[in-house]
Amino acid sequence: MGNVHAYSSAPPPPPPPPGMSSFNRDCNEPSEIENPGPLEELHQKCKNVFPTCFEGARIMLTRGLSNHFQISHTINMSSVTPSGYRFGATYVGTKQLSPTEAYPIMLGDIDPSGNLNATIIHQLRPNVQAKFGAQVQNSKFTVSQLTMNYKGSDYTASMTVANPDLINGSGVVVLHYLQAITSSLALGSELAYQRGSAIPGGEIALLSVAAKYATENWQMTGTVGVSGLHLCYYQKASKQLQVGVELEANSRMQEAVASIGYQVDIPKSDVVFKGHIDSNWSVGAVLEKKLNPLPFTLALSGLMNHPKNQFRLGVGIIIG
Repeated sequence: MGNVHAYSSAPPPPPPPPGMSSFNRDCNEPSEIENPGPLEELHQKCKNVFPTCFEGARIMLTRGLSNHFQISHTINMSSVTPSGYRFGATYVGTKQLSPTEAYPIMLGDIDPSGNLNATIIHQLRPNVQAKFGAQVQNSKFTVSQLTMNYKGSDYTASMTVANPDLINGSGVVVLHYLQAITSSLALGSELAYQRGSAIPGGEIALLSVAAKYATENWQMTGTVGVSGLHLCYYQKASKQLQVGVELEANSRMQEAVASIGYQVDIPKSDVVFKGHIDSNWSVGAVLEKKLNPLPFTLALSGLMNHPKNQFRLGVGIIIG
């Protein structure tokens, strides 16, 4: 209370000079610089606006067995992707870091043939997070990946090791670093190194730079390297509408694709609609509608490519 009283009894600050607006005063005040997050999530905000289209029929049943354990049953029938049944499970541990964040996190799914996808995320220390992912196909490890993230007060450093093979001397190592320069601007870089017999010369290293400029309602992100560039723009137009623009250019393939996506939320009708169109004239959309008071969610998906004269339709039901 002593500090409050001393502050309240201090003389008021002098008036601003003539011609200085409140906007200029706010710009001169220092803003707190926060952690910019990992570099691998640089474009995530824009990508979340784009729909994930599917084809055929899909039924998913989710059930929570406790506050920490949940299972799911998925039946997929499609002529494009492999059809069949998959069982999934998710476990969230008791190490509570915030109301919306707890560790460890273990999730995965498996089909009757034994094909497995699994991910484990754990907060080893307050600033150190580990993430391990594995994929098993035909009783063989096709993908194994370990990522370590270190979060400082205004930066994040990451290292990823994928498919290491000490006997044959092959594998992939990726280093990420993202530094917050101001409260809105962050700069970073990525160094990827791959070694293996299938690579010309036996090894290759690629360096790229990244940048992010974010405000309360919009965000621009970009990565530029030897292999090409990736640019994203995200805009929250209103409470109901979000828009994203993405440009991916590959210098080796000599091709570039531009996409525009949007998301419309109608809370009163429990409807979420996502759509996109790209420079290849592919148009896609996904609509999700909660069928209250039943615990059902109806999902409709459509994807059309005009030059190829292709059309794919998907219908899904989510129970739980």
